[in-house]
Amino acid sequence: MNTATTIPATAEATAVSQAPAQRAFRTAKIFIGAYGALSTAVLLTVVVLAATGHEVTSFMWGRSAGVLASAAVTYWLTVLAARGARWAYLRVRFLSVVMPVVIVAIDLIPGALPVWFIAMQAVCALAIGATAFIANGSVLRAAFPKGR
Repeated sequence: MNTATTIPATAEATAVSQAPAQRAFRTAKIFIGAYGALSTAVLLTVVVLAATGHEVTSFMWGRSAGVLASAAVTYWLTVLAARGARWAYLRVRFLSVVMPVVIVAIDLIPGALPVWFIAMQAVCALAIGATAFIANGSVLRAAFPKGR
């Protein structure tokens, strides 16, 4: 049995399984799902543009694929956190704060990306940024107290 993905039999795990924490995780999964869907749309747009002969840079390919990969990893970590994995919860907290900052910071590099790409990535940043408010909110912080 993989202990990293099972819920530990502790008082803290009970707090994670309570309705408020599970509601928070459901909402976080919705935002992360939106982040993934938007990231997929960006990558598909790059694919279509490349297939139709429009200029697409390797930076756009890597960036759109990287953002999509971060959405998949963040969703996976959220699922594990909802099952009681504190280590996964801490990573979701970190990623949900850092990813919007990184997305916007890279978007601000002058001339690196077309405006349509920046706009689509900014919407992605909003979706994952909304997750930060949930992940760092009092309900989930109480479900994963320090010292566990």
